[in-house]
Amino acid sequence: MVQFDRLAQALDGRPALQQRARKAGLSVVVRAGDAAATVRVGETITTAPGASSDAAFTLIASPETWAAYARPVPPVGYQSIVGMVRMGTLRVEGDMLAFGRNLLFLEQLFAALRPETPVEALPGIGAPVIEPVVGRYLRLDLNGRPHRLYFEEAGQGIPLVCLHTAGADGRQYRALLNDAEITRRFRVVVFDLPWHGKSSPPPGFERDAYQLTTDLYVDTVMAFCRALGLDRPVVMGCSIGGRAVLHLALRHGEYFRAAIGLQSATHADAGADTRLRDLGVMYRPDVHGQEAAAGSVACLIAPTSPQSEKWETLWHYMQGGPGVFLGDLHYYFTDGDLRNGLLDSLDTKRCPLHLLTGEYDLSATPELTAELAKLVKATSFQVMEGLGHFPMSENPAQFRKYLLPVLERIG
Repeated sequence: MVQFDRLAQALDGRPALQQRARKAGLSVVVRAGDAAATVRVGETITTAPGASSDAAFTLIASPETWAAYARPVPPVGYQSIVGMVRMGTLRVEGDMLAFGRNLLFLEQLFAALRPETPVEALPGIGAPVIEPVVGRYLRLDLNGRPHRLYFEEAGQGIPLVCLHTAGADGRQYRALLNDAEITRRFRVVVFDLPWHGKSSPPPGFERDAYQLTTDLYVDTVMAFCRALGLDRPVVMGCSIGGRAVLHLALRHGEYFRAAIGLQSATHADAGADTRLRDLGVMYRPDVHGQEAAAGSVACLIAPTSPQSEKWETLWHYMQGGPGVFLGDLHYYFTDGDLRNGLLDSLDTKRCPLHLLTGEYDLSATPELTAELAKLVKATSFQVMEGLGHFPMSENPAQFRKYLLPVLERIG
């Protein structure tokens, strides 16, 4: 039986979590079968048997579900509170908006149910190092409007254009840009989509409601590649980028040497409970949208990923512009859905397609990617062990084990 009284020690030695707990002022009921406990969050955290009537919401799961969550390395689908909600193994009753406001805090709080892991011993840098990465700005017109796009590059040889995930930016590929084994043969180029990272929105953006569409995404990538004069580049994208490489291969397959889809699928799995999306917690005046964005994707990261890499990945989400992640999800869930027969004409001989998907991804699951690989006769497909939805940023060392053979095959 999971001991929920362990939650009372969650704040120990964690000033940031203590600060958040003071501001949360929250009471939560936790149910495991017939047993219930009330968790009160404030200056301290207390737990008491029974269900209090003044709790904001109740988290309901079977004892077996809580036990799976509390394992040192939880199985796929049990790595987070939000993940279990997505999978339908944990139910939330009560104030769903209060739950949405506290996603990231709840993930940190309930992680105390697991055995404490040693703090990572991070190696020092030693003498100061300047990375071999060059950042520049590109000015160009898109859809009749001037844009200023930021991009970074490193290396020489075959161009490798990398597309970031929804609501984030090119920093996700920081390890790739610094990988000498890759940059020896590939010119790695990473750009921030308009509205993302260090790329500006177009003039007049304050009157617009940002929304990413298939046409806009494809046109932006092609305009960028042609502006830089890239000769038969490889395109690699993750999440929305993993969907975009499919559209790029469909429309411009003759231009690309190959496509690499990370977390690619014909569509995204919305999960068993869509109430957080329906409430729009990522773009409302009474919610810190970017913290909610980070809280909503934390469940997609493998539990074995290094904490430092996991939290840097989440930090990128905490820094996004208002409404941008939501606008990207329009493409991910609606406009870019490829369950429409278009993939029947995808020629993977003209543009070889390599698919890599993390085993812990609950959105573009290994099962969905396997279906895609079979449908389009993918050049290669592999499930990446110990990785989730953000392989290149959540655990770069593990990711390169799978990427290097693909690049070797392409090169």
